[in-house]
Amino acid sequence: MAPTVPLVLWAQRKDRILVSVQIEDVTNEQIFVDQTKLTFSGQSHGISYAIDLEFFNNIVPEESKQRKGGREFYFDLKKKESGPFWPRLLKDKSKHANIKVDFSRWKDEDESDDDAGRFDNGNLEDMMQQMGDTSLDPGEISESDSDDEEIPDLEDESGKKSEEDK
Repeated sequence: MAPTVPLVLWAQRKDRILVSVQIEDVTNEQIFVDQTKLTFSGQSHGISYAIDLEFFNNIVPEESKQRKGGREFYFDLKKKESGPFWPRLLKDKSKHANIKVDFSRWKDEDESDDDAGRFDNGNLEDMMQQMGDTSLDPGEISESDSDDEEIPDLEDESGKKSEEDK
């Protein structure tokens, strides 16, 4: 029986490609990475998985990293030439149903490294404090700025005021 092709998520930066093979509890993994491709195979819950990715452009395997996580096998691959974004992950131009963009790790080409992830490693409280810090003195708001007007009493269908409003 042929191995199952796993779901692969990918994202990129100017200088690297991020690839995540989505398999949980991988065992017996075999990985081969060179300048042009990544070959991965492994087992999960009795199912054999395998994929062969021939990259759009070259990478530097010696400066690349990999990490085994609970639900993924993650690769941080150094691009041989830093610069323009690759138009796709693979050299092959055809669509692959099992390869998708990893929007949680994606960064647009025009984003600087400083801007992206400004709050990624911070906590929610710090972010909310920065967003809510308007430095507005409550004394600066005048009563004439208020658009609260007297609201008329509700009337029932007959045009009479309801008992609650009297």
